[in-house]
Amino acid sequence: MKLWELFIILILLSPLVFLGCSTDKAKEEPTRPPPIAVTFTDVTAAAGINFIHSEGDIIELVSQTTSPGVAFADYDNDGDLDIYITNGLGLPNALYRNNGDGTFSDVAEEAGVDHRGFAMGCVLGDYDNDGDLDLYVTNYNEPNLFFRNNGDGTFTDVTLESGTGDNRWGVSAAFADYDNDGDLDLYVVNYIRFAKELAPKDFVLVERAEDNVLLAPEPYDPQGNVLYRNNGDGTFEDVTDQAGVADEDGRGLSAIFGDYDNDGDVDLFVGNDISRNKLYRNNGDGTFEDVSFLEGVDDPRSGMGVDWGDYDNDGDLDFYVGYFKYQPNALYRNNLPKNPSEGETLANFDDVASAAGLAEPCRMYVTWGAGFLDYDNDGYLDIFAVNGHIKSDDIDLTVCIGQPDFLFRNNGDGTFEDVSESAGAWSSYRHVGRGTAFGDYDGDGDMDIFIANNNGPAVLLRNDGGNQNNWLHIKLIGTKSNRDGIGAKVTVKSGGLTQMREVIAGNSVMSQSSLEVAFGLGNNPKAEVVKIRWPSGIVQMMKDIAANQIITVVEGQE
Repeated sequence: MKLWELFIILILLSPLVFLGCSTDKAKEEPTRPPPIAVTFTDVTAAAGINFIHSEGDIIELVSQTTSPGVAFADYDNDGDLDIYITNGLGLPNALYRNNGDGTFSDVAEEAGVDHRGFAMGCVLGDYDNDGDLDLYVTNYNEPNLFFRNNGDGTFTDVTLESGTGDNRWGVSAAFADYDNDGDLDLYVVNYIRFAKELAPKDFVLVERAEDNVLLAPEPYDPQGNVLYRNNGDGTFEDVTDQAGVADEDGRGLSAIFGDYDNDGDVDLFVGNDISRNKLYRNNGDGTFEDVSFLEGVDDPRSGMGVDWGDYDNDGDLDFYVGYFKYQPNALYRNNLPKNPSEGETLANFDDVASAAGLAEPCRMYVTWGAGFLDYDNDGYLDIFAVNGHIKSDDIDLTVCIGQPDFLFRNNGDGTFEDVSESAGAWSSYRHVGRGTAFGDYDGDGDMDIFIANNNGPAVLLRNDGGNQNNWLHIKLIGTKSNRDGIGAKVTVKSGGLTQMREVIAGNSVMSQSSLEVAFGLGNNPKAEVVKIRWPSGIVQMMKDIAANQIITVVEGQE
């Protein structure tokens, strides 16, 4: 063959080179479905929920303005979500059993969990690995309570025998297996050393009938928190000091466990009021390191509700924090290096709330409950924020100020849009919001919302329309890991989009969302890959899982 003939052949073949002669399949790009109309309908009365929280006729103490909390959890293992709500002023807490037909029945008394005290928050987890969820309740001015689930619809008070009856002012609590030994440990957040007689003589927040209305925490000392390590025999040991998570200078309101640095053990974030937030990185040896300053999250604002979630779908946990009036809420984006070099800081958080469009809408409100949920099942986590002031207003000093709640839709480009008004009449409510929880209580594939309000009625919002997009819910059962799979990371790949969720027990403030991890799949009919990394280190992979179902995955089983 002559040289000029070879040259012509090469020219003819060159387009194939540029178009890609490689046998490698081109990377599939995610396609986001168009927006869908979703309405949240107030079904509280129709569902048979008549819970009204009360703190008394005259609100004059900060303790009266703090609660209540709420949890979505399947305590009776019948496949649907039940609801637990705390109450105050010596009124009973409520346990609403899901009847499976859209209605609920309050069975707290017969279940033995209708404690009448000054309750704050609640969290559920299977601490004894016997297959049912146990209940921990935090209290003001009395010891916290621990109830073991008997598996027959009733609970037994095991506070004394478990050694978990901390008698400081407990607000929020969270379960996680921080030492990866296969059982759940417990972290309890305490607030302030409060009593009316401890108020400084010259401290006056609001004057009424020559009395001080003590609705602010500034004059009171913080109490420090407690970490209980599960001994595996029904008892717990206080290991706070050894672990390094006492946070003695923080006025704690919320706490959440999550593996923010993707190293296989859960870390801990604590939201503090009028004191710096804390981020404790798990060292993997039973101790934690305070990395709040290094990671840029030691914010001195009034931190309240908090939740982890991978809102930008880059494989690491970001988090959202609610703050006080004039203190815009924060969205901390996790910039975790994908291949961190030795000695490099594992993560560095940036508050991107302003750029994301989340700072201004909540600036004039007091955000308590807060969390991530994919309400429209498009594959991107949205944000719900519950608001309510603590201070009495100038007109009626016997009540706190009701405020609207907000629903922010994730635009998929790092920004969010306030869609509250278009998502239902609930946006016109002016309740004094506190705790909130998310879960699919009616089993139709979209996430519903429960709101616990201070000194007022609770609200159940049913999601109508979110299941127009496809979805997949996954329930985990641990065998080597803790029974609930708390701390497990679940990754779903579908239609070119990769999403990650972590199983978390205890989030928002004083509250807990469903332990099932929920994924929106948009228009995609299946999840091509589901990957689970259990706390034990076991990794499971499944392929081609059909959409629009709830699946149960048992650790180590195909």
